Amino acid sequence: MTNPEVMQILSDAKVLARRYYKLTGKPLGITGEVAEYEAARTLNLNLEIARTAGYDATEDRDGKLIRLQIKGRCILKQGRPMGRVGSIDLGKPFDTVLLVLLDDEFNAFAMYEATREAVAALIAKPGSKARNERGSVGISQFKAISVPRWVRPAAPGITARED
Repeated sequence: MTNPEVMQILSDAKVLARRYYKLTGKPLGITGEVAEYEAARTLNLNLEIARTAGYDATEDRDGKLIRLQIKGRCILKQGRPMGRVGSIDLGKPFDTVLLVLLDDEFNAFAMYEATREAVAALIAKPGSKARNERGSVGISQFKAISVPRWVRPAAPGITARED
């Protein structure tokens, strides 16, 4: 899947995004695209064309085509990931949701996957307007219903951290 020219553009964009954040304190807004390409590169997924309703990538699992909706979140400070996963529209077709967590250098450090059924049950759970009306769940809530799909290996002599 990884087109070398696209990967170079994303590498350049990561540098610009870091510079922009350091200068302004605001994100540049490329997290979603970087997350999709990091997932495709790392997990060997097939990215769909832009604006495909409901899912961003597909994967063949034992002869069955799985449609993945990819959500990205940049974690700028060390420690426990805080914040929310972007809106998940249950009215659109997808089989799983893949959350890609990026570090402050816009490199993936962990990916978590949850089934459509688990996501639907979480969104339907009463008590949160953001969750019930907008389909937005907390990162910790998402991690609780998902399985780790990939965690960045630690450098030799360094203990791995996933959050």
